[in-house]
Amino acid sequence: MNQWPRLHFYVALVLDINMSLIETWVPLERHQQILSLALTQRVIRIKEVASLLGVHEMTVRRDVDALVEQGLLERIHGGARLPQKASEEVSQVLRASQHLGEKLGLARAALEFIARGDTVATDASTTVLSLVRLLAGREVKVVATGLDAATALSVSNVPFTLAAGDFHAPARSFVGPLVMDTLRKLHPDTVFFSAKGFTVEGGFTDPYLAEVETKEQLIRSSRQVVALLDHSKFGRTALYTIAEIGEVDVLITDREPALEVRMALEDAGVQLVVAQEDV
Repeated sequence: MNQWPRLHFYVALVLDINMSLIETWVPLERHQQILSLALTQRVIRIKEVASLLGVHEMTVRRDVDALVEQGLLERIHGGARLPQKASEEVSQVLRASQHLGEKLGLARAALEFIARGDTVATDASTTVLSLVRLLAGREVKVVATGLDAATALSVSNVPFTLAAGDFHAPARSFVGPLVMDTLRKLHPDTVFFSAKGFTVEGGFTDPYLAEVETKEQLIRSSRQVVALLDHSKFGRTALYTIAEIGEVDVLITDREPALEVRMALEDAGVQLVVAQEDV
């Protein structure tokens, strides 16, 4: 009996199963890639994206449909495009999805600096958001300055105060005089913040002045200051300084920094914590 037809059937079946696994593997990563393409090209074509990612066009269509439902893309004939004025929101989605393992590792290490009954203050960074999401069920109170943190806390059974004011879409944060007035009246035990860059000379820096002012006030009002920075932030400098190196009590990062950085931290009395990446 000729076994080739049966063999061909099994080979085709295995290939089909493998393709199915590829098609369902980490859709979040495909979404990130599609959004990145849309952010740079404004308009994407289904056929071109499928070829670029090495998946079926139907897979790309499903991914695009999911992103359209979230309001991050809008459909056009043969593809999709970035909605008008949506670049900031897409930027935030992409930023939140970067260095996820590192951010969660930093967040877990940060829990060691929170005691039962503490009031903690949080900036609106995606790094600190990872910590906020770990606070569910803990006996703490939170002062939040970001919309995503407030949303996470609202379903976590953790009491919180939202310092709200003008909404800053790129960081999904609240800034301005109303926020500053609220923060001046609050005195949390510990503030957790992140930054766009850190150098020994420039300290912790950020590109947006209103964000910097909010973080500065959080730092001034708190008893303990903890910075959470993944390794990609070291050696980078943004426009405005949030805090000098000596204004921070603890720096939590995911990789051992360079010797000169370690020495500067030690001289400034900053506790260095190197967290393990969450995998």
